[in-house]
Parts: sequence; C-alpha cells; structure tokens
Amino acid sequence: MPDSAAPATRALEEPSALVAAWRGARNHCPRCDHKPLFARYLKPVPRCASCGQDWTLHQADDFPAYIAIFISGHLLAPVLIAAGSRELLPMGWLALIAVVGALLLTIALLQPAKGAVIALQYHWRMHGFDAAARDGDTRDD
Repeated sequence: MPDSAAPATRALEEPSALVAAWRGARNHCPRCDHKPLFARYLKPVPRCASCGQDWTLHQADDFPAYIAIFISGHLLAPVLIAAGSRELLPMGWLALIAVVGALLLTIALLQPAKGAVIALQYHWRMHGFDAAARDGDTRDD
C-alpha cells in the first residue's frame, strides 16, 4: 500500500531548462508541474500549492513583453508581406490586420512568455532562487 506522506517529503527532481520553461509557459509550476503558476493574468501565485516554492522572488520585468513582441512581429511579417506584395487587400485593411493581429498575438503570448522567463530564472538560480532557498521551501508558513 503506497504511503500518502511520501510525495510531500520526497525531494523533487530538478527539471531541465527546456522542461521548466515549457511548464512555465503552460501556466504550470516549473518545479513540480502543478497548476496554476499565475493567480491572475500576469501575477504569479505567491507559493505553489503543491511544492511550496516561493514565486515572489522572480524579476521578469519587461523581458516577457520583448519576447511576445518579437514573436508576434515574426509571425505577422510574412503574412503582411505576402498580402501586401500581391495587392490582395487595400492598404487600410492591411493596416487594420497588422494592428489587430499585433495586439491579439502579443496579449496571447505575454503570459506564456512570462511563465517561461520565471521558470528559467528558477532553473538558473537567479534573483533569490538559490539552492539554499529551495531546501527551505517545503515548510509551511
């Protein structure tokens, strides 16, 4: 019969950078893959409900926005270039598609980008996510 207390006391295996970033981008805890990482759209939960990791230590700042804008631009550019070079749509429609597409893509990519940035900061032990702090995160405050 399995011991129900074993998963809570067992040390978690550290995920690779790619696995941690993928978990964060999916709104899962990068450490234990428990959902959710975010309490609101861009506000992370203070602590993971499963593993107790403190997520207030992150310092993502503006980097997720840069990532979201960079990806949005690279997804929209070929579409706009192709449509503009063939003169399929009037210039006003292309401008409308560009503005609306950029807004929607950037908003859709912002939370996954922030989750991935937080996960990579955790994985690389940046901004307070050091090994000593990880050992103390399993206690209940």
